[in-house]
Amino acid sequence: MSAKTDTEVIIGGKMITVTGNESAEYMQKVATYINNKISDCQKTDSFKKQDRDTQTLLIQLNMADDYFKSKKQIELLEQDIKAKENELYDLKHEWIATQIRLDNTVKSLKDSQNELNENSKEIVRLETELKEYKRK
Repeated sequence: MSAKTDTEVIIGGKMITVTGNESAEYMQKVATYINNKISDCQKTDSFKKQDRDTQTLLIQLNMADDYFKSKKQIELLEQDIKAKENELYDLKHEWIATQIRLDNTVKSLKDSQNELNENSKEIVRLETELKEYKRK
């Protein structure tokens, strides 16, 4: 387990110390995300008209919305990965079945070629016998 890290960050114009198991860079990234959310909300006139508690609540709602949208996107991506894994599994099995059919066809072709060669030899032998018989 990682050692706890104390990191000073600025959120909403206030310097605070954040303690956690994550790196200082990660904690700064989280603080930047929060500051960007605050900044986005402060751009709207209706937000500015709200009291401080309501503003805080609206920022939290926006962050929760981002969280749930991201979570939904992850679920969709995981479903897509699962579907692609299933498709790949099916394609591998289809490829194996096709390879087996190809191997069987090649074997059958070789067997037919051998049979053709044997029949050709038999034809030559019989023609030779026929010629000899006609000579007599």
